[in-house]
Amino acid sequence: MKIPFDIYIILFSALAGFYSLYRKRPREIYLKIFPFLLVLTLLVELTAVWMVKTEKMHAPTYYLYNPFTTLEFIFYFFSIREIIKKKTAKNILLGLMLAFPLAVMINMFFFQGMHKFNSFTYSIGCLLIVGCCIYYFYELFLMPHSVNLLRQPPFWICTALIFFYAFTYPIYGLSNLMSGLPKHLLILIGSILESLNILLYSFFSIAFLCRLRIQK
Repeated sequence: MKIPFDIYIILFSALAGFYSLYRKRPREIYLKIFPFLLVLTLLVELTAVWMVKTEKMHAPTYYLYNPFTTLEFIFYFFSIREIIKKKTAKNILLGLMLAFPLAVMINMFFFQGMHKFNSFTYSIGCLLIVGCCIYYFYELFLMPHSVNLLRQPPFWICTALIFFYAFTYPIYGLSNLMSGLPKHLLILIGSILESLNILLYSFFSIAFLCRLRIQK
């Protein structure tokens, strides 16, 4: 079974996260949880690859991705809530953490159903994550003192999220309509998604390692 290259990047990112936990012992709780999410991501992606290969492209991978992407969005809301400073924004993100899974269930039971990818709520999640990351950069702009952004994990995480979700929004948002596209277009879209995954998890790796100092 051929494993896509981006899965190796996810594996490296998870290892980088655990190495950072061992070396730096970060105080931020989201950085402590992050590597475990990446291990779960790795397992989900490997399972999806296996399902597609064994079921000859007709495997119902939405059974995996509907709950997993919901968990991902909740974790990213939580992480950004831990990163930003303003109390009002934190309260809004707490509301999003509670409301988003409810929106997913409403969509599954009353709109798109449980037998297809929940593109409606995924699209909403993309827009919310992008908006939250923009707000993080707004807070950075208002800071009274300068910081070395290249050594700040939140900078790399929010940069990764804003790029990934801004570009995957139109792709996954229309995913249920793409089954009839020509094969060469589906291959192209798959390559674009793989490249975005590589970018996302490479930036996560930098976020874990950027605080570590190399001893000479």
